[in-house]
Amino acid sequence: MAERIWHKAPGRMAVALLLVATVAVAGCSKKSERVYFNGNYYPSKARAADKADRKRFTVSVRRADQGRAGAREAGRYGGKQYCLKNFGTSEIAWTVGPDAPDAVLARQSGRLTFSGTCVLW
Repeated sequence: MAERIWHKAPGRMAVALLLVATVAVAGCSKKSERVYFNGNYYPSKARAADKADRKRFTVSVRRADQGRAGAREAGRYGGKQYCLKNFGTSEIAWTVGPDAPDAVLARQSGRLTFSGTCVLW
């Protein structure tokens, strides 16, 4: 019985090593695709504000305490990426956008949140 398990172990180990190598390579490629604003990386996430109307979206930008100007540009970039990916356009009608005054921006624990609507032709 022990011999059967031993013979299967090298195959399982090879699969495990291949999986670990794939994850490591995938992690490296994502880091190389990062976009920096004013020399800093601002992770952002854009999502539909309403499932019924995906044109409306919000963008949350983390690490905004690194610099407000860079965080604003990261939000603008995140919104354009969302609209391009989902609708093929980068035109946005911002509700609360990157050019809004500081007093209007939603700030929460180092994050800035923007909202807008993708403009379709």
